[in-house]
This record gives sequence, structure tokens and C-alpha cells, in this order.
Amino acid sequence: MNMKKIIYTTLFCLGIGHVMAQQEVMVSQYMFNGLFINPAYAGSHQYWSSSLLHRSQWVNLEGAPTTQLLAIDGPIMDDKMGLGFTLINDQIGVSRDLEFAGNYAYHLQVGQKSRLSFGIKAGLSAYSAKLTDLNYWDQNDQVFQNDINNQVVGKFGAGVYWYSERAFAGLSIPTIYAADDKLSTQIESATEEYFTQHYYLNAGYVFKISKTIDLKPSVLVKYLPNAPVQADINCNALFRNTFWLGVSYRTGDAVIAMVEYQVIPKLRIGYAYDATTSKLNNYSSGSHEIMLGFDFGRDLAKIKSPRYF
Repeated sequence: MNMKKIIYTTLFCLGIGHVMAQQEVMVSQYMFNGLFINPAYAGSHQYWSSSLLHRSQWVNLEGAPTTQLLAIDGPIMDDKMGLGFTLINDQIGVSRDLEFAGNYAYHLQVGQKSRLSFGIKAGLSAYSAKLTDLNYWDQNDQVFQNDINNQVVGKFGAGVYWYSERAFAGLSIPTIYAADDKLSTQIESATEEYFTQHYYLNAGYVFKISKTIDLKPSVLVKYLPNAPVQADINCNALFRNTFWLGVSYRTGDAVIAMVEYQVIPKLRIGYAYDATTSKLNNYSSGSHEIMLGFDFGRDLAKIKSPRYF
């Protein structure tokens, strides 16, 4: 059997399995744009912000995941509400998921310098899988007889987000419900639903170390039913309000190094490298991720001092 087809089959099975499956997009630079993981983040800063990200995971492993993500969000109604939009293209092996979603958040003042926001997310996902490209052992298995072509799935999610000038905490479920009945029937999964709920809990605080250095430790805990709890433990340092340097540890998966540079008040660029610590490091050379951020609206030079999260 062709090795490429074996890898595709393995990766696809990992994608449709509910045990230890990661169906939500996983990126390493989420701490620079919280909309990647929580709809309640929309409009939490006083200007409109956009991020464009590309991730190549498990480089040199054929059929490994690749992800492109575009996120835009900003405040409306005198900063009482926020709007956000995300466009995600996620491909693993022979399967591809293209998703567009709108995010809405309502922000409440809960202290002199802190706010609490509640967010919802609604979107459509077009799922495709070239099942006929796979080699499989049971030639009579009906699951692999036909491709899945742009099967549309409606998705809904929600989150809550508390933040102040130097601290934040959030809880989100990016996909609470997915109208995936037709997709579940096509792939004959072990359960009645294909998409399952992921729970994200994250928090962080920014410490003022000196006039030129800020330190931001943070954590993201990810829970998925029938899978081990995974945590990202992060520490990022900001130098002279322009240069971020950070390191993360993702339990059971990778050690991550990242940088972000504020080129001008409106433009920033970031890069992350994941050094795989699991057994996959025998087959890949890690993961690469690059992000461009562009902020606009209002006088950024006056209100942006600096962007901590």
C-alpha cells in the first residue's frame, strides 16, 4: 500500500474519531488575538483589529494539518458592544473544513477599570473529504465509496470574558451545537454527532517588571469529552512596548517559541515554532506559524499603549 495513502487514512481517522480528536482549530499565537478562541473577546479594545494567520503543522509529514485564519473585530455602540468575523480554512489529509462565522459581544462595566463581556458565535462550515482517494482494507466499506463535497453545517458557540488593563480570564465553547446530522450519517461515526464540544478556560496577568519590560504569564486549559485535559502554559515578555518574546509548553504535544514585533502602531508581525515532544517528532520537523496584524480606526497612537492582549 502507498505510504502516502496510509498516512492520509490515519490522519482522516484521527479527524473523525471522537476519542482524543481535536476538531477546533489549534494555533499557538491565540494570546495575541482572543477572537481565535472566544467570541466574547470581540470589541474588547478601543479600535478595530485584524489578524491573518497561517499554520503548517507537523512539517514533512504528508497529509499533516494546514490552517489559514482571518479574524476581524472591533467595538460598536460607544464600546458597549463588539462585532467580529472569522474565516477559517482547515485541511488535514483528505478532509477540508471551510468556516465563516460572525461574533457578537455585549460588554458590561463591573468595576472602575474592569469589564465583563458575553459573546455568541454563529457560522456556516463547508466540510469536504475525498474519501475515494484513500486505500482501505475492507473494499466493501460503504463509508469510503463516495466523497463528501461541501456539506454545509451550521454552528453556534458562546463565551464569557472578563478583562481589565492588565488581567483577563475567559471561558468559551466555540461549538455548542452543530447541525451535522447529514455529515454524521455520511461518515457513520460511532456517535450520532460528528462535531463535539470543546471547552476552553484561559487567564493571564501582566506584571510591570521595569520601565521597559512587562511580563505576561498565561494559561489555556482545553477540555474535550473522552480525551485527556490539555493545557498551554505560556510566558511572554514585552520589551519597550514593541517586541514580544515568549515560550509555551503544550502538555503532551510541544514546546513553543514565539516572537511578535510592532512595526508601526497599525502593523504587527508574529512567528511561532512548535517543537514536537510527542512520538510524532520522529516523523516531522515541528510546526511553523506566521501572523500579520493590522489595526485601524480612531487615533491608535493615542489609545494604544500598548496592546497586552
